[in-house]
Amino acid sequence: MWRSWFVFVILVESGLMETKNPSPNIIVIMADDMGFNDVSFHGSSEIPTPNIDALAYNGVILNSHYAQSLCTPSRSAFLTGKYPIHSGMQHIVILESEPWGLPLNETLLPELLKNKGYATHAIGKWHLGFFKKEYTPTFRGFDTHFGYWQGLQDYYTHMTKATYSDEIGYDMRRNLEVDYEAKGKYSTTLFTEEAVKLIHQHNTSKPMFLYMAHLAPHAGNPSEPLQAPDEEVYKFAHIADPERRVYAAMVSMLDKSVGDVVKALRDRRMLQNSVILFLSDNGAAPEGVHANRGSNYPLRGMKHSAWEGGTRNIAAIWSPLIKKSRRVSNHLMHISDWLPTFSSIAGLDSSQIPKIDGLDMWKSISEDDTSPRTEILYNIDDPGRWGGVRQGNWKYIYGSTSNGVKDKWYPSNEVRSYDIDQVLSSKTAISLAGLITQKTIKNKHSNSPHEDLRIINERDVQDLRAKATIFCEDVEDQLEEFKCDLLKSPCLFNIYDDPCERVNLAERRPNIVHNLEQLLLEYRKDMVPALNQPEDPAADPVFWNNTWTSWRDCQNVVKRKINGTFSSVSTMNVALIACSCVVVLLMALGLANLADKERLKEEKRKAQSLISGNTVSC
Repeated sequence: MWRSWFVFVILVESGLMETKNPSPNIIVIMADDMGFNDVSFHGSSEIPTPNIDALAYNGVILNSHYAQSLCTPSRSAFLTGKYPIHSGMQHIVILESEPWGLPLNETLLPELLKNKGYATHAIGKWHLGFFKKEYTPTFRGFDTHFGYWQGLQDYYTHMTKATYSDEIGYDMRRNLEVDYEAKGKYSTTLFTEEAVKLIHQHNTSKPMFLYMAHLAPHAGNPSEPLQAPDEEVYKFAHIADPERRVYAAMVSMLDKSVGDVVKALRDRRMLQNSVILFLSDNGAAPEGVHANRGSNYPLRGMKHSAWEGGTRNIAAIWSPLIKKSRRVSNHLMHISDWLPTFSSIAGLDSSQIPKIDGLDMWKSISEDDTSPRTEILYNIDDPGRWGGVRQGNWKYIYGSTSNGVKDKWYPSNEVRSYDIDQVLSSKTAISLAGLITQKTIKNKHSNSPHEDLRIINERDVQDLRAKATIFCEDVEDQLEEFKCDLLKSPCLFNIYDDPCERVNLAERRPNIVHNLEQLLLEYRKDMVPALNQPEDPAADPVFWNNTWTSWRDCQNVVKRKINGTFSSVSTMNVALIACSCVVVLLMALGLANLADKERLKEEKRKAQSLISGNTVSC
């Protein structure tokens, strides 16, 4: 008997016999501010991305996948399955010292999966609020989190400088604790090592949900926004622009991370029951705030705009569960669709999912069925006075996010030959080839219907890459009558015929303009106001041991003292905090012993010390 059991264990561990686990591992690798033109499978050869390409060619390239145009709104849509107008997350992002976050009454994807028995892990960027600990990852459905709460950080020091002010502080956490051991280590490498460790330590009797939200290739702090190891930068010495050269190295490190994660899944024998999604949260930022020199070409515009360059993002998915793989899908899809799609893959009952905007796209992805999605809301940002909607092939946009600065095309970069051998010999390609070979042997000796299993070759790569590449005529060679000026009036485009948004048809198709404006009015009926809050001076890391922390938590209340005196703002804030503490203390004391005057005096003294600059615990 024991010999039979021993053989069984060996077969399971080797992957030659698979345990019955109906819920697959779900692995999400999200790039930050990575441009449509910054993966090789979209036709650009300047920055090789062999591991990402191999994943895409073996799976399904989602060539009409849309996200929001900024980090916070996109991540909120991904985790809630809702358009940001339905959660209050539609206006810009959560800035460093702003006290707000993704509402606590929202049910997030990791919560749903956790209820289904998943082990849930978050790595990297959060950017959905941290002013109170209840807004942080381990209170929102994740078992663990290693990463940062803000929107960016220095790749080595992990310090985060506020975008529009001088505050700066350390931001690297392991769950709720500050992780100082990360200092001096490259962020992409740290997050990759954490993912590999979690995979190797995972109890495979449970499915895993891994949300790996990379910093790369987002810009770091303004003092040194683009950072990568010297040896990686040197590989791109042929790129004349030094900023673009470092950006290429940042993308290359991200690509290596994808290969390491796929290999770890293969080594752990988890790959055969996994779904792996690679995507970017929004378009690149060639210029402006947090510019990273990424490229969205030939798409128009950039991050924080309704143009295709800001919203039509990189996305590719791989899984042995996909019935029709090795293809390019042009079915319309939105980032909010992942919550119901992953819920469907995991086997959740649809009744367990709250009212959302996302749609279950699994049949469209796996079987190439017609997409249930026919329209997309780009956004309605009333404070920013811009928005847009797409229905079928027609796109309507109004308002400019930057006084017209982002409403242009950013030129493409130098063309180099595409190294297909590098793709076919990447860690990802080798791991997938090993799995395919293993499954082919298994099928050979079984009576079950054989799957269409084969290792991709050079011809597959050439064919898929051609289908995934968007071609447009000279984008800036426009007839005057078709030019779009959002500072003057809304614009209308047929995205199927004109993916680069060169021909504004608003004047020629007024009926379609009217219909789409009516559609926007329908969306307005149940939208909620933006939740943005003014910056809070009390968040300044100088008052929290030079770290960004959950400063509104009661037990962490501290008086901010500046050069021995208090600013008018800090005095007001501290007075409010002190008064609140006194009221709570008085109530408790009244219940315990109304006659205890000496104790009351002591508590009043503590409240007074709070105002005079000392630290107390509320």
